[in-house]
This record gives sequence, structure tokens and C-alpha cells, in this order.
Amino acid sequence: MTTDSRRGALIRTIAGPDGPIHLGASDAGIVAVEQASERDRFADGLARRLRAPTEADHDAPTDDPRRGHLDRAQRILGDLLAGRPAAATVPIDLADRPEWDQRVLVAVSDIGWGETASYGEIARRIGAAGAARAVGGALGRNPVTLLIPCHRVIAADGTIGGYGGDAWGSRERALQRKRTLLHREGVTVAVRAG
Repeated sequence: MTTDSRRGALIRTIAGPDGPIHLGASDAGIVAVEQASERDRFADGLARRLRAPTEADHDAPTDDPRRGHLDRAQRILGDLLAGRPAAATVPIDLADRPEWDQRVLVAVSDIGWGETASYGEIARRIGAAGAARAVGGALGRNPVTLLIPCHRVIAADGTIGGYGGDAWGSRERALQRKRTLLHREGVTVAVRAG
């Protein structure tokens, strides 16, 4: 799941139910998916993160492998947002992420459609029992939201937990987005009282 992404990323913006969704792809796979942000901010942040320029996908040759990654990611996101299991796969490039984040994100990638796991369960899966909060931190830094389904990670008591850090506006709006994503997969999760 990890390789070098020094060439830079192609970026594409697609429509989403809560506004634009921006995607970035390296030669190795998808490096970023971000929703509810401005395209220029996404492009600038991705260029800083990868230490390489970004370019719009329409500026690249049609046989550029990065365009293929973007095409597959767009189909997967279309399925997810329409409430269907993805009919395709796409490689994910986490080469620039810290080793801890990579371990967490790979484990979360294994959570299937319509399934959930707790933060503590993810910690146990990667051999770090007791590190549930650190798992939550890694999920808050997930650069490939939706494709790495952090919305499927819930609290140990079966309630919804958190979602998206402060990146997508208010906590309530982020939790509603998580509930909606889970509902599309046939999962209903309670919100913790208080």
C-alpha cells in the first residue's frame, strides 16, 4: 500500500452530497481525498505534503497512471455515496505517512462494507492493545477519507464516536456525515447521550 510519490499528484474535483470532493493521485495510487474544502487549499496542502507540485488531471496525458487511479477512485466514491458496495478497487499511497498512521489506516481499510470496529479493536488488530486514543489520532489524520473508511470506526460502547477532527466544520455536522455514510451501508449507530 505504500510507495514513493515524488512526481507529484494529479488532482480532480467531483461533486459530493455535501459539496466538492477533491482527489489526489500519485503514480502509486490515491494519496488524498478531502471533502468540504476549497480546491486551491487542497492543491496547496497536497503539494506541501508531498513536496512536489500538483496539476489538474485534464493537463495530464490520457495514459498517465495517475488518471487511471482517479477514474477508479471516482467510481468507488460514486458507489459509496449511492449506498452500494464498491465494484472496483484502487491502490492507496501512504508513503509519506508516519509508520503508526500507516498501520492504523491499513487495518481500517480491512473493515468491510456494512461492518464496524471500535478504536480499541483496531488497536488490538495492529498489536497495540490499549492504544485506542492513538488510533483515533491516526484516523483524524487520515488523508484518504472515504476510501479508507474511518467512518466505520465507532466507540467501544457501540455509539458513533468521533469523525473528521475539526477539518469539516462543526462536530455535529461531521457526526451527521458519519451517520449518513453508515446508514447508506445499512448500519445504525447511536449518538452518545450528554
